[in-house]
Amino acid sequence: MVCIYVQRLVDKEMLRSDDILTDPLQITKRGLETHARNEAFRAFFRLPREENLLEVYESFLWLPFSYFNTLGKICVSENYLCFASQDGSQCHLIIPVREILSVEKPDRLSRALTVCMRGKRALRFSEVRDFERLAATIRKKCGNTASPQHSASCQALLECGEDEEGLMVGQRSSSKTVSTEALMNVFHPQDAENLDPKMLKEKMKEQSWQIHFAEYGRGTSMFCTRRTRDLIVRGVPESLRGELWMLFSGAVNDMATHPAHYSELVEASLGASSLATDEIERDLHRSLPDHPAFQSDTGISALRRVLTAYAYRNPKIGYCQAMNILASVLLLYAKEEEAFWLLVAVCERMLPDYFNRRIIGALVDQAVFEDLIREHLTQLTEHMTDLTFLSSVSLSWFLTLFISVLPIESAVNVVDCFFFDGIKAILQLGLATLDYNMDALLCCSDDTEAVTILNRFFDSVTNKDSPLPATVQQAPVGTNDRAAQRVDISDLIKEAYEKYGDIKSEEVESMRRRNKLYVIQTLEDTTRQNVVRVVAQEVRFSGPHMDELYVLFKRQHFLSCYWTAGSAALQHHDPSLPYLEQYQLGLAQFSSLLLLLQPWSPGAYTHTLARWTFRLIDDNHDGLVNFREFCRALDILYSGSFTEKLKFLFKLHLPPVAPVLLALTDSAVSKACQPSQSLPLGEEPPAFTRLTVCSPDGPDDGVIRRSPEKGRGKVDLQAYLKQWQDEIQKKEESIKDLPRIEQAQFILLSKTLYGLFHGDPEEEALFRAVARVTSLLLRMEEVGRRLQEDSQASTSPQSPSKTSPSLPQTSSPTKTSPSPPQTCSPSKTSVSPPKASSPTKTSASPPPTSNPAEAIAEQLEAVSVDPEALSPGQDPVSASEEAPSSPKASSDPPSPSSSGTLETETELANTPSEHTAPPSPQGMEWSFSFEQILASLLNEPVLVKFFEKPVDIQKQLDRAKRDQLKLKAQITK
Repeated sequence: MVCIYVQRLVDKEMLRSDDILTDPLQITKRGLETHARNEAFRAFFRLPREENLLEVYESFLWLPFSYFNTLGKICVSENYLCFASQDGSQCHLIIPVREILSVEKPDRLSRALTVCMRGKRALRFSEVRDFERLAATIRKKCGNTASPQHSASCQALLECGEDEEGLMVGQRSSSKTVSTEALMNVFHPQDAENLDPKMLKEKMKEQSWQIHFAEYGRGTSMFCTRRTRDLIVRGVPESLRGELWMLFSGAVNDMATHPAHYSELVEASLGASSLATDEIERDLHRSLPDHPAFQSDTGISALRRVLTAYAYRNPKIGYCQAMNILASVLLLYAKEEEAFWLLVAVCERMLPDYFNRRIIGALVDQAVFEDLIREHLTQLTEHMTDLTFLSSVSLSWFLTLFISVLPIESAVNVVDCFFFDGIKAILQLGLATLDYNMDALLCCSDDTEAVTILNRFFDSVTNKDSPLPATVQQAPVGTNDRAAQRVDISDLIKEAYEKYGDIKSEEVESMRRRNKLYVIQTLEDTTRQNVVRVVAQEVRFSGPHMDELYVLFKRQHFLSCYWTAGSAALQHHDPSLPYLEQYQLGLAQFSSLLLLLQPWSPGAYTHTLARWTFRLIDDNHDGLVNFREFCRALDILYSGSFTEKLKFLFKLHLPPVAPVLLALTDSAVSKACQPSQSLPLGEEPPAFTRLTVCSPDGPDDGVIRRSPEKGRGKVDLQAYLKQWQDEIQKKEESIKDLPRIEQAQFILLSKTLYGLFHGDPEEEALFRAVARVTSLLLRMEEVGRRLQEDSQASTSPQSPSKTSPSLPQTSSPTKTSPSPPQTCSPSKTSVSPPKASSPTKTSASPPPTSNPAEAIAEQLEAVSVDPEALSPGQDPVSASEEAPSSPKASSDPPSPSSSGTLETETELANTPSEHTAPPSPQGMEWSFSFEQILASLLNEPVLVKFFEKPVDIQKQLDRAKRDQLKLKAQITK
């Protein structure tokens, strides 16, 4: 199961293509074993990722070139029949079903069957345990080869193996804009009449390979044996290099499986502009700048098309540095479409996880290289106790396959071995390089001297058999003493295979799996340290507490990713994002974690409060909260002052669209909003308020946006830098900048306070304190309203019938901030003032001289609203009209009093389970500023003491850790 966690963390796209792993709740041991077996099968035979191991048969295969039978296993997949020997002959064979013509009638005595193939070839398998079933399977698959996936490629194959020379499958459908010649053939065509000694040796290599093709076959169904490896080590002729690269890498099968795919990608990505294309354009002229092929538009255009097409095909990788160097070398010896599929084979199969921002694959192979150094170069290990230096020096060797450190005429020989033996060839050559310079490295006194020695060595490596002209070769030519000390690349590769050829590919893969966990853990530790260091500057948590919070946050993210199908956090998780954005929580995960860490007693209000908190701290409105945003909110709840906590609760109960509309101009507000409309916090705001803050200058809001070419994961760097700059320059928000809280939101704020007090030893005293503050605020507002009415009556007298029902103006003497702009909502939720002629409305209205607090207290008796169905932007009057009245069920309310104030306290001080929302007396609208509420609450010492009571952070973290582990156990069951 650990391997699945690692793969989800590194490459979640691959999981989507595997049905076994798409639903984490359905993962079984058998499914994991099948997944591992399929991966090993594809890696060994270099098959497309769509192939899966279906059947395995043990049998003997007749080797015509050796005249004996070799024991091995037949592996059958959807479109391939593969064989690998098990008797030490190191022979393996790949037979595409598209090349099988027929299966002869099985021989029951020897349990043998003969497979007839194109090119007048036949393969005889004997001693097959279930030979009849195998014959039926092959016949069935041969009948299905005319599927749309393979029909075009089958026609492109020629009947005879001799006619396959120089032809790669799928080339017919290439676009006219795609180059159909290798750049080396265009810029350096071979002269057949040249009798130079190097050319004569090149002809001898070609002749040796022709003999090999005659004996072992040619094309995709060629026998690969030790003899093949020996020819690779001695060097591949220039004319066959592209064909053999395609064969050994498995790219020929990828291209046959997806005919015309490259041309479609080129046309689709033509003219596209993205972050990847900008980086590609920047690096085009840095790819082999000294080679004539890339000093012309022909080579540059071909390189641009290949890199852009791959970025379009695989947006998860897009483009990374070092891909341009690799692709330029591939274009020298392969046709453009072939170079594209070679790049696909390298990036997605042979060097997995190399080409991304964290280069996990390269770091894993660096750890494997260190293990091999300790095992084979003990003398160097004793001298250099810290091998980290060698890992940093050799990183470019692995990323560019030695192309960046060796002359091009020598580096291509290394690429030959890589395509045949995979990463094992690079590891062997790295060990041989260190071994060759052992004496000089043992005498080094510092790292700089060691780097100089290695650089000097690579400059001295040459390819004495290279037929390339001097204008192409990068190694200096001369006959001085230094030239006499040069090392031939063929000798170096031969020495690497002789000394370290016993390293098996299976061992390398095992070491990769073992070191992958270590590398990822190291990267995660580095990420944690960076995140904690940045966030710690903004909060008051200690270092150990920050570490524990990070672990809790990360575990909550993992619970979402690994045990929740279709998780939003998993869909948006991308390791290439800045480290602060790598782990994020959706609403459900955030609510669960906040409930574990909340400093107050849980109650019916907690889920609603968590939802409002999520929407408040989601700064960029992407539906996800990162660790920084989470810690800022938790820091206020744990360590904030009385004013900070109250301001936080105050902002929770403001409509979510109000802060966004504050950035609009007055004209935009008047056009976008209608009077008397508000948006409930329980509802989603309009799309434009969730994506951007409208302003006259356009969408220049500093919001991090997903890049179109990635679909997810990539960041708009300009917007990110602007947001970062805005955060640095952001001033602390003043309480005077807060909008006034309206009637419905204030009532819910009071109910939230009641919920926080539930279970506290001084619960009743706290209830009474809030009731006194509420009554005081209502009386202050009533006084301000009467003063305003008297002022209006003295200037423009009106009839009492028209004055009493009109909406009162909220110009209280204590008012210090302007009223908030009206908010948009699909439906009108505020209460319209009743007309005086309506008898029913008039009878329900309080008399002009009645106390507003008493009026509200009276109506509390007649309405009860579910807190989950009521949001801060929703009018309690409309909510009470829609929902049927329910009898109140108050538990231990404060004792009633004869005064109006205590009567108001009795009615308002409900238990947190009720959260009843009183409707406003019809004809009345009132609001309060934050300063008014703060000043009133400061007069109640019991409230101040409650909010400033210190929180035992360690106790909260320990409890949250235990509860989270219990939750994980429940989910995994």
